[in-house]
Amino acid sequence: MAYRLGFVMEQTLGHITHAKNLQNCIARDPDVIPVWIPVSYELQDKWDKVPVVRGNWTVKSSLRARAQVRAALAATQLDALFYHTSVTALFSQGLANIPTIVSMDATPLNFDNIGNPYNHKPSCLGMLESLKNALNRRVFRRSDKLVVWCQWAKDSLEMDYGIDPGKVAVIPPGVDMDKWKPGHGTEVGRPVRLLFVGGDFRRKGGDTLLEAFRTSLRNECELDIVTREQVNIDGLSGVRVHYGLGSNAPELMALYARADIFAFPTLADVLPLAIMEAMASGLPVITTAVGAVSEQIEHGVTGFLIPPGDARALAEVTLQLVRDPALRGAMSAAVRQCADAKFNAATNYRRVLEVCKESVDAWRGSKGR
Repeated sequence: MAYRLGFVMEQTLGHITHAKNLQNCIARDPDVIPVWIPVSYELQDKWDKVPVVRGNWTVKSSLRARAQVRAALAATQLDALFYHTSVTALFSQGLANIPTIVSMDATPLNFDNIGNPYNHKPSCLGMLESLKNALNRRVFRRSDKLVVWCQWAKDSLEMDYGIDPGKVAVIPPGVDMDKWKPGHGTEVGRPVRLLFVGGDFRRKGGDTLLEAFRTSLRNECELDIVTREQVNIDGLSGVRVHYGLGSNAPELMALYARADIFAFPTLADVLPLAIMEAMASGLPVITTAVGAVSEQIEHGVTGFLIPPGDARALAEVTLQLVRDPALRGAMSAAVRQCADAKFNAATNYRRVLEVCKESVDAWRGSKGR
């Protein structure tokens, strides 16, 4: 049975990688006929000229999505619409009488709680915040199913928005476990290699990592930094900065394979795909207990969780791993096994498609189709 599904995909930050990974999985499902509706952050359109709208990504993206969804519905008959994230659904969810599945990494109120490092602050106007919450609650209640990346988001849907938890499926994104693989381990005689991957260098804790490297790690480690922001490494030897590496790029995978430890002291995140890539690559992960990161990393087993902004704690646990190859090896095996169990793209994206198909089947049954 064929399923014509429209995928309305927000194209910002890690959501770009998520969309690509989902696309790769869907290409292997002969029952799904996808219509891709990417909602781009970089797109220049009329909404960039409207004073109130152009500075508000939530409103702008949903208005863009509305126009794109309307065009897609005019061009083809769809069986369901899959929205990622919820911001794209605000103004377009009711355009057709077909099932809608809304996916998100975190709820808007989750994001409000961690928003400062993103330069995001809730409006000081209570009426505006009430309207925003009401619109999101309407989206969640009108959805046939909700797919969230983590338990943190599911708890918010239930407690903050009053959504029946039975309507919510926790399905994290995933990585291709056949492509992301461990390397050959630390070569005898060379320094231990640290890897940092974060487009938003400062929000991802890059400054904390550089401070720890300058003060404590530079004599025992090398560091590779992958980012899009300019990084000042003057006076630091053993540090390499890599710009312009896209998601799933072979050069990026090679850096993961050559690394020994993934250092990611992020100040604010939800459930980073970079951590999943590191886990699949068998890298012990040093990160922070922000957002839902503690749902990824088990302290002392697959890595270490430190306080955000704490360069001293970062240096201490990094040196513990650097100086204990046996501990690195044990964590490497554990983290790879955890990635396969929790973040295998083949498993997780198939589960997402099952949710979509079940929604369509129920709708078809109610219509006698």
